[in-house]
Amino acid sequence: MKRTSFSGQVADIDLKLLRVFKTVVECGGFSAAEVELNIGRSAISRLMSDLETRLDMHLCLRGRSGFQLTEHGELVYKTTQELLIDLEKFRANVNALHRRLVGELTLCLTDNMLTDANSPVTEVLGTFHQQEPEVKINLQVASPNEVERAVIEGRANMGIIPQHHLLPGLEYHNLHTETSLFYCGQRHPLFAVPNAELDMPLISKHDFIAPSYTHLVLLKEQFPQLKAAASSYQVEGIATLILSGQYVGFLPEHFAAIWVEKGLMRVLLPTTLNYQVPFKIIVRRDARPNLLRTALLKAFSAT
Repeated sequence: MKRTSFSGQVADIDLKLLRVFKTVVECGGFSAAEVELNIGRSAISRLMSDLETRLDMHLCLRGRSGFQLTEHGELVYKTTQELLIDLEKFRANVNALHRRLVGELTLCLTDNMLTDANSPVTEVLGTFHQQEPEVKINLQVASPNEVERAVIEGRANMGIIPQHHLLPGLEYHNLHTETSLFYCGQRHPLFAVPNAELDMPLISKHDFIAPSYTHLVLLKEQFPQLKAAASSYQVEGIATLILSGQYVGFLPEHFAAIWVEKGLMRVLLPTTLNYQVPFKIIVRRDARPNLLRTALLKAFSAT
């Protein structure tokens, strides 16, 4: 069958092909997009070829040198982002005409929140789905900075982050508070030191892991004695270094509990070395009205 070139009218097949193209670009290539799209590389290649035929232009280069967009590909990717955001705005406006909520809402969570018993996220999402079964939740997990970026760029309707600063483009809503304590691993010299002999001068002699994310400024002000010898952007990275037996550092209490229970970590000076982090729901300040976002925010505020 002869394929027809793109005529200026966007059909359902065009939207499908553009969504595949957007995913491939954001994954950095065909191989990485296989898991995200849940289809094989050959099928992705075929769909991309169909899109290039529909648009009558070459969108990307793929080969031994890796995946790379052409100039046309860069422009089509940017336009695709704008198109899909506009479609979501259209869906949100149509929802305003109905009493029932229908559509898709993207919520982006900070990683390593699941073990926090103080977090109401799982309870709220479960109740929300019972009350609004026709709303599809697209749940994504990323680092705090990536969550902020997704909300600001309009790729996520809402985000949940540990608050460390206030960005003018975001609105912040209270959620819960997380407690972090100070730990060493089983193989660390401090692990066997009695509590009565522990103090800040002794602890400050040991290599400290500085979190490269939100709380570093806060920690420098609150605990200036601690000198960083390593750093990590992820909570799991800090835990890995602590378990190596060569470093000490802060971890969320809920996250470290599994290793404490197994005797692989120990809390050091919990009444002194601790800090609280408020978790906030964030939405873009200038975002257009969206019934789905408003309904989920209302569900969170009711907890």
